[in-house]
Amino acid sequence: MNENPVNAQETVVVPSGPVEGDTPVWMDKMTEVGLNLLAAVLIFVIGRFVAKTIKKLIARSMGKTKVDPVLISFTCNFGYSALMVFVILAALSRLGVQTTSFIAVIGAAGLAVGLALQGSLSNFAAGVLMVIFRPFKIGDFIDAGGVTGIVRDIHIFTTTLNTPDNKRVIVPNSKIMGDSITNFSAEGTRRIELIASISYSDDIDKAEEILMDEIKKESRILPEPAPTVGLMEMGDSSINFVVRPWVKVPDYWNVYFALNKAIKKRIEAEGMTIPFPQRDVHIYQEQ
Repeated sequence: MNENPVNAQETVVVPSGPVEGDTPVWMDKMTEVGLNLLAAVLIFVIGRFVAKTIKKLIARSMGKTKVDPVLISFTCNFGYSALMVFVILAALSRLGVQTTSFIAVIGAAGLAVGLALQGSLSNFAAGVLMVIFRPFKIGDFIDAGGVTGIVRDIHIFTTTLNTPDNKRVIVPNSKIMGDSITNFSAEGTRRIELIASISYSDDIDKAEEILMDEIKKESRILPEPAPTVGLMEMGDSSINFVVRPWVKVPDYWNVYFALNKAIKKRIEAEGMTIPFPQRDVHIYQEQ
């Protein structure tokens, strides 16, 4: 007689407590949060250190070029702030914060501020270009932005000029850079141009010799470039000579006035006449 195997039901025992070697879910979450927090702190600390280092490097490099201290301070602070915004966004992103909305808000705020400060930003950009290209420096005598005067201060947004009659004029930088700039001091020398007139009855060769002699007497006139005296035109009432000597920029007006005076006295002393406009009127009587 064959024995049939008895069907035995297997019983699986599920342990009621945690199995040795497994980690609870909450502990995994805490570990992940802690690591992300540590990474965010490290990003912030290292990023801040890098931003400060770059700020110092910018200040040092710009200081060697003798840039306006106001521009150095503004550039360093602006660069540091921009880097810190990037660092903070990176740290928040590491913590799982959605930074897209922050970037959108910052962009919208930047656009609004840019539109509100359009004129100021234009002046700032012009000030940066002036510092880079240096069309003039403090102490130069210039004609720019509709104002003629000596440059006293160059700021980020404005430039201060003192006019010849000692008025202080503050000109926006965008107005200066948006128009032509005449720098009278850049070359170190200037040419004076005077007009000396004699009558038609006077000897033009003698007049030319007199003018050259007066130029030679003035010690502040430069030998090079050589001064020029020439007959410029035959006017309605006079023969006009042009006198063109070269002088140093600081001597310009003093020589201009002194030479004018000396020429006038010499022409009179030599018996020549300085004519003035005349008109002959002929009266006809009707018969």
